[in-house]
Amino acid sequence: MTDKKHIVVGLGELLWDLLPSGKQLGGAPANFAYITNLLGDTGIPASRIGDDSLGAEALQKLAQLGLSADFVQRDPAHPTGTVKVEIDRAGQPRFEILQPVAWDFLEWTKPWMQLAGEADSVCFGSLAQRSAQSRSTVRSFLHATRPETVRVFDVNLRQNFYSREVLSESMELATIVKLNHDELPKIMQLFELENRGEKDSAQRLLSEYDMKLVCVTRGDRGSLLISADEYHEHAGIKVKVADTVGAGDAFTAALVHGYLRGASLAQINDAANRVGAWVASQSGATPTPEAGSLIQTLAEIA
Repeated sequence: MTDKKHIVVGLGELLWDLLPSGKQLGGAPANFAYITNLLGDTGIPASRIGDDSLGAEALQKLAQLGLSADFVQRDPAHPTGTVKVEIDRAGQPRFEILQPVAWDFLEWTKPWMQLAGEADSVCFGSLAQRSAQSRSTVRSFLHATRPETVRVFDVNLRQNFYSREVLSESMELATIVKLNHDELPKIMQLFELENRGEKDSAQRLLSEYDMKLVCVTRGDRGSLLISADEYHEHAGIKVKVADTVGAGDAFTAALVHGYLRGASLAQINDAANRVGAWVASQSGATPTPEAGSLIQTLAEIA
């Protein structure tokens, strides 16, 4: 395994989660980049916010989180994204994602082209591709990466903001696909593929789209990782859940961190479950680790 510090990009939606307890900066790119930084790599969010008060607050929050805003575009015509979030008794979030907002208008620029060429990994989802312009920009970014760049498609089906075409094209561009146990059967149905259980369906997607790895997360029941020549299941880690907002993004960050270092599927699965469980045990998607709380986990991953 290598100790090289990698450039890892979270590409897509930057927004404010309007939680019952107040607003928190969210969206997969920022959550993912924050945990990536905690793990010792360079996490960079690439997104677009409005030239408004919420946009200004977002820039301040990114600075507080230690994240670069160099690749966060400002939009003079559209507002910063917001999502109304309700948390049920089990800590599971329900989202109402407003549109159109700034991240629906991602622009393909020279700085983003340069970033794409430097990235060791880029994580993208389906939500940020709900508009034609942002979808085109995401695809341009992915095509501008190097052949060895690890392209991670973190599916994230939200409301009705996805289609068979977007999902299929994204998988064709991906090195790794991550989806949850609820999303897998929906995708198999959408692709008109027989769903004969998680392992079989994951293997089918792996071969259909010539990917290196498929990850199926199962909430507190752990996760399944499948590559061409092996698979590994993890039973999950039981914690007292504060809320699960950002736990999936944390899982993805740890998965990418291990994959870039050539870790085994067992090592990757264990680390990703532990980091995801830690975030679920805290309030919000970007908790501050207390002294000693995550240090051992992070040291073992690296």
